[in-house]
Amino acid sequence: MQSILTKFNIAATNSGVSTGTQWLAAGGAEIVSSSPVDGKVIAAVKSATRADYDTVIEKAQEAFLQWRQWPAPRRGEVVRQVGEALRANKKELGRLVSYEMGKSLQEGYGEVQEMIDICDFAVGLSRQLHGLTMHSERPGHRMYEQWHPLGITGIISAFNFPVAVWSWNSMLAWVCGNVCVWKPSEKTPLTAIACQQITAKVFADNKVPEGVACLVVGDRATGEWMAGDTRIPLVSATGSTRMGKSVGAAVGARLGKSLLELGGNNAIIISKDADLDMSLIGCVFGAVGTAGQRCTSTRRLIIHESVYDTFKTKLAKAYGQLRIGDPLDEHNHVGPLIDKQAVELYLKAIEACKAEGGHFLVEGGVLEGKGYESGCYVKPAIAEVQNHFSIVQHETFAPILYLIKYKTIDEAIALQNGVPQGLSSAIMTLDLREAEQFLSQTGSDCGIANVNIGTSGAEIGGAFGGEKETGGGRESGSDAWKAYMRRQTNTINYSTSLPLAQGIKFDL
Repeated sequence: MQSILTKFNIAATNSGVSTGTQWLAAGGAEIVSSSPVDGKVIAAVKSATRADYDTVIEKAQEAFLQWRQWPAPRRGEVVRQVGEALRANKKELGRLVSYEMGKSLQEGYGEVQEMIDICDFAVGLSRQLHGLTMHSERPGHRMYEQWHPLGITGIISAFNFPVAVWSWNSMLAWVCGNVCVWKPSEKTPLTAIACQQITAKVFADNKVPEGVACLVVGDRATGEWMAGDTRIPLVSATGSTRMGKSVGAAVGARLGKSLLELGGNNAIIISKDADLDMSLIGCVFGAVGTAGQRCTSTRRLIIHESVYDTFKTKLAKAYGQLRIGDPLDEHNHVGPLIDKQAVELYLKAIEACKAEGGHFLVEGGVLEGKGYESGCYVKPAIAEVQNHFSIVQHETFAPILYLIKYKTIDEAIALQNGVPQGLSSAIMTLDLREAEQFLSQTGSDCGIANVNIGTSGAEIGGAFGGEKETGGGRESGSDAWKAYMRRQTNTINYSTSLPLAQGIKFDL
């Protein structure tokens, strides 16, 4: 790991504040990054003071005035080179993601690949930032719409996808002509510094204005500065629903724009007509991947009564085969939770579930002994519950899977929708009518609804996001780019008179 830290100049940098290629002598408190893999300190970085933050914002404002004038395809070429740089550094950055955050090595590599994929998407997008042309009701007039960059895009990212979510936002924002200020999670600052170093070289080679890609490592207060800052027209925030409500309120109070990706309480419906063996793979990965710390993690299984006992037996057997340990060992399925605070929340959720009457089919607990010295390794658990239990209605960022029984497809969909969150959902069925009902306007109320795949593992080509307490924002593919731009309607009069709309007469 030391060689990776050296490659990305992390230990030498010691600062978490950058305007692109330049690193400020940050004056804030030191943030220490410890790995949940083994509990060891990786490195420490200085956080931003309010003065440091203001310096960054001022530099970003200056850079925007230049960057927005670069032709979009030229901006796309810079992003293409960022993608190539990520390809060259995939192995090292993926290992750093795995070690600092605790996800499996394969998932660490996958996260970097997701960054590469969104770069490719953004390059193509840079030649497709199109508007519409409309027919005017007035003779000799033409109407059309176009899209312009907003300015500064503020990005607040979470620990569970420490680099991918930043890339979803920044690559699109850059090709749209915006500049970015990134506040990464204080739990994973080192991966952010590595990304800044990779990006900085590409930007320097292309003479990109200083301030287009900014980094401000800090705590909750830093996020609050961004949310309340009128100089930042768009704040994209990923995290808990509690955090999102705070950010949304602050940004809304100043009539800014917010893009919120918040909590999930995702369910898979297991139909009586499901392929149970195929379903098992999607359910287990969805529940234990990233140790249950994805916003799209499977929290609930809604299982038809006729296959309930059979499927829960398969689940218990599969859980018995899970290998829990060092995520850098590719033979292991499950790594640690992010920190001991997450472990405490996991244990409290188990106790709350039992207090409400939940029955644990697979018991949880904290693992101890050799290889588990960090105290962050826990056992994935399975509990039989009722959907209305208070603990089931809340998102627990840990590998706890709740089993719920149903009789009819209407009941199953009602159970699936019967939580405050609305991110990802799925049904496992070979019945075409059930599948179509699940995807219809009377089906899933989530932003993502899948058939015969799990809730976890979205592709970058589709718009990512959810409804209700998930926030309503959309990132990544499809037309999510429009969130990073302002729409302008234009009317051109090429006639020799000035007729008014709606036939209004105003003669002088």
